[in-house]
Amino acid sequence: GIRFAGDGTLHVGALATLTALADHDRVRGEFPAIAQAALSVGSPEIRNVGTVGGNLCQRPRCWYYRSSLHKCLKKGGDVCFTTLGNSRYHAILGGGPSFIVHPSDLAPALIACDARVLIAGRGGKKDVPLEKFYVLPSVRLDHETILAPGEIVTEVVVPPAFSAAAGARGLFLKFRERESFDFALASVAASLKMDGATCTAARVVLGGVAPVPWRSGEAEKVVTGKAIDVPAAALAAEAALKDASPMTHNGYKVPLTKALIQRALIELSGRGREPGPG
Repeated sequence: GIRFAGDGTLHVGALATLTALADHDRVRGEFPAIAQAALSVGSPEIRNVGTVGGNLCQRPRCWYYRSSLHKCLKKGGDVCFTTLGNSRYHAILGGGPSFIVHPSDLAPALIACDARVLIAGRGGKKDVPLEKFYVLPSVRLDHETILAPGEIVTEVVVPPAFSAAAGARGLFLKFRERESFDFALASVAASLKMDGATCTAARVVLGGVAPVPWRSGEAEKVVTGKAIDVPAAALAAEAALKDASPMTHNGYKVPLTKALIQRALIELSGRGREPGPG
C-alpha cells in the first residue's frame, strides 16, 4: 500500500508496484522526483508487476557477474573482469575491487528525499536511512546492501522535510541508450529548498555511476546558501565528479553526469523556466 500519515510522511509498502507509485496523485505532487523515477523504470509491463522493494534490492546487471562463463570477484573469483574487458556501463565513482553500478532508478530519488527503510528479520525490526542501506564492494563484496540472511525490506518511509508541502522542489533525470526502456547510463535525483533565488538546503544523488546510489555532498556544499545560476550549477557538477576515475570505455559518463547535474539544478532553481534574451 501507499499512504500519507497526518504529518505528511509517506509510507510505501515494499510490495507496492512501481506503477502504483508513479501514478499516485499525491506522490506526484509532494515528491515528484520519486514518481518520476518510478515512471522511468523499465516498460509498463515491468512497472505493473515490479515492486518498490524489489527495485531497491535488485542485484547488479554487470554482464560478467551475470555470465555463467565468468567466475568474477563477486562470485568468489580472483578478478573483476571489468578491469580487463568492456567497462562501458561500469562505475566511475566508488569502484574497487568490483566496479559494478547500482541498477535502481528509484533509490537515488528516495535518498534525495531523505527516505528510510524498515527491515524485518529474526533479530527484530530495524529502521535504517536508505543512504546507509547500501554498501560499497570495498565494505561487502558478496552483496550490495546491509541485509543479513533472513531479513527483508518491509516498508519505505519518506519524511515530509523535502516534500513540496515543506517548500522543497524535486527532480529526477535519467540518460539511457534506448528511450523506450533501459537502465541508466547516468542519472541524477535532486531536492532543493529555496528562499527566493537562494538555496537553503540541497540533496544531490547520482545513479548509474557507482556501486551504490552516490550522494554528492560536494555538489550540495557548492549550492547551499547561494543563488543557483549557470556558473554555480557548473561548479557543483565539477565538484561532484572531481574524484571520478573512469575506466577504458566509460569516460563518457563524466561529461554526461555533469550535464545532468547542471540541468537538474538550473531547472529546480526556476531559471530553467526563464525566457532567454529576446
